Amino acid sequence: MTEPISGELPVVEAVCRAQMHTFSKTVVEAITLIEGMGVAGDAHAGTLVQHRSRKKRAPNQVNLRQVHLIHAELLDEARAAGHEVAPGDLGENVLTRGLDLLGLPTDTRLVIGETSVRITGLRNPCRQIDDFSPGLLKVVVAREDGVRTGSDVTLGATGGSESIDGVGIVRKSGVMAVVEQGGRIEAGMAIRVVLPREPFRSLEPV
Repeated sequence: MTEPISGELPVVEAVCRAQMHTFSKTVVEAITLIEGMGVAGDAHAGTLVQHRSRKKRAPNQVNLRQVHLIHAELLDEARAAGHEVAPGDLGENVLTRGLDLLGLPTDTRLVIGETSVRITGLRNPCRQIDDFSPGLLKVVVAREDGVRTGSDVTLGATGGSESIDGVGIVRKSGVMAVVEQGGRIEAGMAIRVVLPREPFRSLEPV
């Protein structure tokens, strides 16, 4: 579970932030993480939930979505399917390369330089993904059995679908984390994985 994929050492490929609640974020030279808050200058930073629809429903929820990480291999897959997707386009703060983010258990810590983030769960993809590039939702949400389907994937504003054609789904649009140790992150930095104590808990949408 902690082995790097493709035989590569896990690294940060790009870092991004956005001050406004936009679908995509802007690639920057470096981001600064703030303990218990998130990415400095990013719309999703805060101790309480900042996601607009979730905040509207329950504004006092603890923010488990301070930092969004996506594996660059997902962008590779999307490009292979004909979508023009660049770093930051899917709203991630940290784009990783060579790490199976989706295979990590809940509460895994990722140490990047002096920083440390704790993974809280999966990003729940929303229908805005198809607004960005029609058909992209079928790349980031797939059947658990890997069988391709022509069926539409129907998600609400914050996700929520549990199956395609009655088969469970895999959400591939990255993971969410909270900041436990602040500091600076930039492209090219190595990522060290620290697993939680067993028994491991599989990632669930947050």
